[in-house]
Amino acid sequence: MGTPSLDPAQAASAAQFDRQSDRYGKTHILADTSDVEAALRGIAVPLSGAALDVATGGGHTALCLARPGWKVTAGDLAPRMLENAQKLFAEAGLALDTRLFPAEVLPFPPQSFDLVSVRVAAHHFSSPAKFIAEVARVLRPGGHFLLIDGSVPDNDAETEAWLHRVEKWRDPSHGRFLSRAAWEQLVQETGLTVLRSELQAFKQPDLQWYFETAATPTANRELVLDAIRTAPERVRAALQLGEEEGRIVWWWPRLSLLARQLT
Repeated sequence: MGTPSLDPAQAASAAQFDRQSDRYGKTHILADTSDVEAALRGIAVPLSGAALDVATGGGHTALCLARPGWKVTAGDLAPRMLENAQKLFAEAGLALDTRLFPAEVLPFPPQSFDLVSVRVAAHHFSSPAKFIAEVARVLRPGGHFLLIDGSVPDNDAETEAWLHRVEKWRDPSHGRFLSRAAWEQLVQETGLTVLRSELQAFKQPDLQWYFETAATPTANRELVLDAIRTAPERVRAALQLGEEEGRIVWWWPRLSLLARQLT
């Protein structure tokens, strides 16, 4: 695998996830792919259907796609993530084609895939608009695009700003959560047709788990904890911030969007 040229935001993400790759194994919350299965319910795998999983991480989504018969290519910025994804497939007795690339430059010819997926990763992308344009380019007519990612509540600028600030402290490689409306606009501007788009509340593990997964610096942990202690009531209600048995928990707005390339 060659090393792609990266912009500063991409390089920060590559370094972060290469360093933390072992945190994204079978016990990671993304190992539960019921959200992917629900989002693709009713989508039949075409004969020799080709799928591209962008920013594959530990490979959980890619494996979920491979099981029903998709021929999957998995891409990521972090070499160790791709190594772990290959190990996950090998344990399942399956082969996986992996490629090293940034989401904004997909190294494939036009109309290469019947499905492109990205799950809980797009908030790290340096240019969501370039990524969506690339998705539209590599999708075949009739192909589908699946996006699952953290988002922000509709029409709530205060919670959006608070969440962005906290996520950036927790993981400096974080880019930005986009609203449902923003994602829908980007998708539609490329000519893709949105089939389904919905926000669902998704309960997060306790905050300490997130600190450890991201290797959050001690000073930043204090900033996050202080932000939680002083969170405005609107933010506290929107994210259901609270404590359970001494653990700080909250509910993330999670976007599930399915679109189609009609022509």
